[in-house]
Amino acid sequence: MPARPLIGLTSSHLADTAPRTHHGLSRRYSEAVEQVGGLPTLLPNLPDLAADYAAQVDAVVLTGGVDVHPRHFGQHPRRGLGEVDEARDAFETELYRAARALGKPVLGICRGVQMINVLEGGTLHQHLPDVQWAWADHAQRVHASTLGHEVTFTPGSLLGGTHGDRALVNSSHHQAIDEVAPTLQVTALAPDGVVEALEGDGVIGVQWHPEVLFQAHPHALGTFTAFMRLLN
Repeated sequence: MPARPLIGLTSSHLADTAPRTHHGLSRRYSEAVEQVGGLPTLLPNLPDLAADYAAQVDAVVLTGGVDVHPRHFGQHPRRGLGEVDEARDAFETELYRAARALGKPVLGICRGVQMINVLEGGTLHQHLPDVQWAWADHAQRVHASTLGHEVTFTPGSLLGGTHGDRALVNSSHHQAIDEVAPTLQVTALAPDGVVEALEGDGVIGVQWHPEVLFQAHPHALGTFTAFMRLLN
């Protein structure tokens, strides 16, 4: 049998009280990667080793977590900014740049898509409730495995190819994509126009959490399926 591709998952070094975690990361990420044929491995936040990790793995997943520090996209912190993790920001910056320099695919989930957009030259809304036109429920209070708002996919996109024209997703974020990086394209939108997915050369990012959904709602695995197609 061919070897499973090694997929590096980023993690948090902050205390994580959520149940069913592996070293600060929900095990659901690993379970989803395994479901689509990957071999998941967790990467600690060690910036000096980021290039070595990038060389060893076949692809990278930038996982969800706390807010991206606004200084990375040229802004000062504003009211509503949540917890930040500068060590994680530093590690993921080095890891992303090294992985992309080597042509390794990257998937970003929630914080991950935001980090990709920032590292490619885009900006973020620091606190989505302050954006007057954003009316959809992007921070659902129900369990994360519950379907929330709909997203509409761009025809011909990788995600559209695995999800179809529309899909229901969950939503648990208060930061969001503002200015889209010049190297990326918007490939999914929420009903209110908030950016829900981005794609670029070797890169996919989504604002929802498919790893939490896929067991109860198998269509959500389409996000990981699209990502694995980048390895072929």
